Amino acid sequence: MRVVNSIKTVKNRHKDCKVVRRRGVTFVINKTNPKFKARQGKPGKKKFY
Repeated sequence: MRVVNSIKTVKNRHKDCKVVRRRGVTFVINKTNPKFKARQGKPGKKKFY
């Protein structure tokens, strides 16, 4: 998995790339060709009250 600065360039690499946001982190996933996976951002710290 690559850590990238620009998600826009990564999602245009393959036609099956999808942008997904999970826990404050943006991922590019590709089920047909997993070598195009990428991540942007760090997960935030959990808040304990």
